[in-house]
Amino acid sequence: MAFTVLVKDAHSLARVGRLKTRSGSVETPVFMPVATKTAVKHISPEMLEEMGAQATISNSFVLSLRPGAKIVKKVGGIHTLSTYTGVMFTDSGGFQMYSPSLYKGSNDLGVEFKNPYSGERIFMTPEQNMQLQLDLGSDVAMCFDTMPLIEHSKDAVALAVNRTSSWARRCKETHDTLQKKVSKGKRQLLFGIVQGGVHDDLRRISAGALTELDFDGFAIGGLALGEAKEEEYRMIEVCQEYLPRNKPVYLMGAGNPIELLEAIERGCDIFDSRFPTMNARHGNIFSWKGKYIVTNAEHKASLKPLDESCDCSVCKRYSRAYVCHLIRNEEGVGYQLASYHNLYFLQELMRRVRKAIKVGTFGKFKKTFIKNYSKK
Repeated sequence: MAFTVLVKDAHSLARVGRLKTRSGSVETPVFMPVATKTAVKHISPEMLEEMGAQATISNSFVLSLRPGAKIVKKVGGIHTLSTYTGVMFTDSGGFQMYSPSLYKGSNDLGVEFKNPYSGERIFMTPEQNMQLQLDLGSDVAMCFDTMPLIEHSKDAVALAVNRTSSWARRCKETHDTLQKKVSKGKRQLLFGIVQGGVHDDLRRISAGALTELDFDGFAIGGLALGEAKEEEYRMIEVCQEYLPRNKPVYLMGAGNPIELLEAIERGCDIFDSRFPTMNARHGNIFSWKGKYIVTNAEHKASLKPLDESCDCSVCKRYSRAYVCHLIRNEEGVGYQLASYHNLYFLQELMRRVRKAIKVGTFGKFKKTFIKNYSKK
């Protein structure tokens, strides 16, 4: 088993687990910074390691365009290319179906994309995507899925569910075949992705179909995209009725601190999102007393750190006045400092969550955190 449950919370589905990959293990719950092109915006691999980020996720489709899978494979894979020592996930590119500038259409065979650099059309099948992710050398690959948009009709979402299920089976068969000669300890893991929008019945159909396949883990996709939080949490609960409890559950695209705690309470183990870094670039700072905007006038002359309760390297050295000044003037260092702090904040949040679950105080921790974080 690649995943081991170490501690269970007595009053919820929250748990501490360990996911073992060929490049090392991660302790869950874990938040992964998004490194689309193998780099988190304004953050170096050394910074990620310094803050304790156990894993990142990159986009295989984007990397297939530049620098190209052949180049990445030639240099030894994305680990060698980036030098990041943590665990590396790759997404399939299904999220790019959310982008009108890249997505051109799909059918039962696969998806047609537009190369934004050359303008050429690219047709990607589940089989080709599995080969791509293996060539990139990530530790965990995601199945090629079709993600419906929020505004799509239920019939369109149902079509996406059917294709996702069909493609998941093709991904699993191809992935297994391609790794037949690889020893078990060196194999890339593969996660299936549950779709279904905010429809209970479609989520059940999708989760039920995927659990028939022996994936190393299961992701819940197509949420955290603007739907009401109550709908998101209900969909997690619906999926958890079917997903096996001995496999990790990955809620894709979630990065709001309160959202993470709600999902952890409902049994989710792995998260990723651009939310902390996108917020940072707009001056939105996470703190243990709530989120605030550092570029507001009240912080222009403040010598306080970004968060007086934070021990990250940014808070130890720099003031709100300095970060405010840099971001207001669109200086890259300002984006870097704010991004580092927000990412560190989520890593520290996950560390405290894991500790709380281990000592049996997760419920109290969650209640106290939300009360303090919601003050502003």
